[in-house]
Amino acid sequence: MRLNHIHLDSVFGIRFRFVSCLFLSLILLWTGLVKAEGLLPQKTQENQCIRIVNALEKNHYLNKRLDNQMSSQIFDLYIKRLDPSRSLLTRSDLNRLNRFRYSLDNDLVQGNLDLAFEIFNLYQSRAVKRLETILGLAKTWEKSIPVDSNREIIIDNENRPFQENLEDLKRIWKDDLINHIITLKLDGKENKEISETLEKIYSSRLTRLSQTNSNDVFQLFMNSVTASFDPHTQYFPPRASEDFDIHMSLSLEGIGAVLQNEYEYTKVVRLIPKGPADESNLLMPGDKIIGVGQGKDGEIKDTIGQRIDKVVQQIRGPKNTYVRLKIIPAKKADSTATISIKRDRVKLEDQSAKKEVVSLEKDNKTYKIGIIEIPNFYIDFAAYHRGDKNYKSTTFDVKKLLFELKEEKINGLIIDLRDNGGGSLKEANDLTGLFLKTGPTVQIKTKHRITRLYDEDRSIEYTGPLIVLINRMSASASEIFAGAIKDYHRGIIVGTRSFGKGTVQELKTIGDGKLKLTSAKFYRVSGESTQNKGIEPDIHYPRIYKIENIGESSLDGALPWDTILRTRYKAYPSLKPLFTTLEERYQDRSSHAPGMIYLKKRIEMTTRLSSQNRLSLNIKQREEKRARDEAGELEIENEYLTAMGEKPLDSLDDIDPKIKEYKDIIMNQTHLVMADFISLAQDKGYSWQ
Repeated sequence: MRLNHIHLDSVFGIRFRFVSCLFLSLILLWTGLVKAEGLLPQKTQENQCIRIVNALEKNHYLNKRLDNQMSSQIFDLYIKRLDPSRSLLTRSDLNRLNRFRYSLDNDLVQGNLDLAFEIFNLYQSRAVKRLETILGLAKTWEKSIPVDSNREIIIDNENRPFQENLEDLKRIWKDDLINHIITLKLDGKENKEISETLEKIYSSRLTRLSQTNSNDVFQLFMNSVTASFDPHTQYFPPRASEDFDIHMSLSLEGIGAVLQNEYEYTKVVRLIPKGPADESNLLMPGDKIIGVGQGKDGEIKDTIGQRIDKVVQQIRGPKNTYVRLKIIPAKKADSTATISIKRDRVKLEDQSAKKEVVSLEKDNKTYKIGIIEIPNFYIDFAAYHRGDKNYKSTTFDVKKLLFELKEEKINGLIIDLRDNGGGSLKEANDLTGLFLKTGPTVQIKTKHRITRLYDEDRSIEYTGPLIVLINRMSASASEIFAGAIKDYHRGIIVGTRSFGKGTVQELKTIGDGKLKLTSAKFYRVSGESTQNKGIEPDIHYPRIYKIENIGESSLDGALPWDTILRTRYKAYPSLKPLFTTLEERYQDRSSHAPGMIYLKKRIEMTTRLSSQNRLSLNIKQREEKRARDEAGELEIENEYLTAMGEKPLDSLDDIDPKIKEYKDIIMNQTHLVMADFISLAQDKGYSWQ
C-alpha cells in the first residue's frame, strides 16, 4: 500500500509538472519574453537541484524551509545577478515575470528548473542584442558618438532605475559606450587604438556569451538559491569544486589575493598578508579586476562578465612571472589603472609571527614596547596529528617570541592583527590562553546546541599591559582572540571595527559537486556575536577601508548580529576607567600629528571620490575633474612630506607604491597609546597575574 502511494504521488508530480511547464512556456512565448530556442536544463541538474535543496533545508544553521518569502528573495537575487547594472531587463519584463515570483519554492523542491532557464534565455538574448548594438555603434564611433554632451551616466547600479522599454535600454547602451570611449581617451589611447580595443573587448564578450552552457546557468541559479540562505553558502559544480580543493590546499603560486564575483566584475576581497599583491601595495580590497595580461608587456584581455574560475586561471601562474591587471580602484570609481605584480608562492615562513622592539621617550620616561605581528592563525595539522610536540603553529611561535621579549624586559606588548583574515580556530583558542589563567574563550552555536572552547592551562606567558591592534580586514579567528581579550578586560583593543565574519562553514559532497554551507555561529564569552558587527575597538582610529564596501555587513543577506547567554568566566578588573583619558590624549595628539592629519585628509578624499554615483559624458569636464583630483592628491602628499622635512614630489608618479605610510602612521600612534596605558595602569595599580 505504501509503495502504491509513493508511485501515485510520483506520477501525479510528473503530470502536474509537465502541464505547468507547458503552460509557463506558452505564457512566456505569448508575451514575447523569450524565443523558442535557448538553453534547457538537464535531467542530472534537476536531480542535483533536489539534493542541494534537501541539504540546505536539513543542514543550514538558519533551519530555513523554502516558502513564498524565500521564493521572492531568490527571484530578486537571480535577477540582480543576471542584470546588476539594470541595463538588460525592462520594467515591462519584470512586471510580466513577477507572476512567477512565488512559484520558485515549489519548482525547486521538485527539481523544476524550467523557469530559471527561461529567465536566463531572456537575459542572454538581450545581452547578445546589447553587445551587437554596441559593436555596431563602435564601428563608426568617431563620426557618430559625441564625447562632449552635457549628460551624465549613473555608475551606481543601486540608484539606476529599470528602464521602461527597449528604446530606453538602447540609450543606456550608447551611454555606456560613450563612457568607455572617454575612459580610453583619458588613459591616453589614440582613436585607432580605441577602435581596435572596442572591437576586441565587445567581440570577446559576445564570444564568451555564446559559449555559455547549461552548467553555467545551473551554477548561477543555484548560487542565487544558496545566497538566499546567506552569502557564505555556495554551490561548487565539479569544475569549480576542483578549483576549491586546490585553493584550500594553499599550494598555488600566484599573487596572494582572495577574489569573488561581484556581478560582472571580479572583486578583491582581501590580500594574503606578506603575499605578492600585499607586498606590492598596488592592489587593495575593494578593487575590481576588469582585465588580465601575461608578462610585463602582455596584452590586457577583458574579463568583465567572465566566470571567476576563468579569471583566476589567468591570474595564476609560475613563480617569478608577471601578471598585469587592469583594475577599477576602490578609491576612484571613475578611473582605471593597470598594475604589474610578480607571482610567487606565499611562503609559510613569511606568514609566521614576527617580533620587534621599539624604545619610546615620553614625559621624561623611556618605554620599551614589544610588537608581535601575526599575519594569520596557522598550524601544521599533519605534524600535530602525528604527535610531533614541536609542530609549527601561531601559538608555539608567539610563545617563543614572548620569552625573547621578556628577556628584553619590555614594558608593554602590542599584538598586531591588522589584515589577519583568520585561520585555525584551535590557534585562536590556544593563543588567547597565553594571556589568561584559564576559562572559556569562545562559544560556538549550531542549530542544536552550544559548545565552548576553553583555555585549560593555568600558566600565563605574559602578564604586562597588552594592546590588540585591529582593522577592517581582521576577521574570524582574529575577532575571536580580540573579543576574548576585550571581554576578560585583559587588554585594550585599538584600531577600527573588524570584518564581522562570525559564522562557520562546512563542506558537503553533493552528487559530483560540493556545497559549502553555514552550519554554526561564533559568540564571545560575553554572549555577543562576532558576526556582522565584528569587534568594536576601545580606541577608534580613522577608517582606511570603506565599511560600506568591505566587510560582512556589506554583503547581501549577511546573517545578523545577535546575542546568547553569557557563559561563566572570571574577568580582570575593568579597563573602562582608563578609556576616557586614553581617548582624550590620543585625540589631542592626532589633531596636530602630521601623519594623522595626512591620513584623515587621504580618507576624506577617497571617500568623496568613491561615493560618486554619476559621471559626466563630456570629455573636457572629465579631464578637468581628473586634473583637480590629481592636484588635490598631490597637495595632500606634499603637505605631509614637507611637515616631515622631506622633499615634495613633482608628480604622483614619483610616489613609491611599496611604502605603506598608513601602516607606519597607525603603529606610531599605537606606541604612544601604549605608553599612556603603561603609565595609567601603573598609577591605578592594575595587575594581570
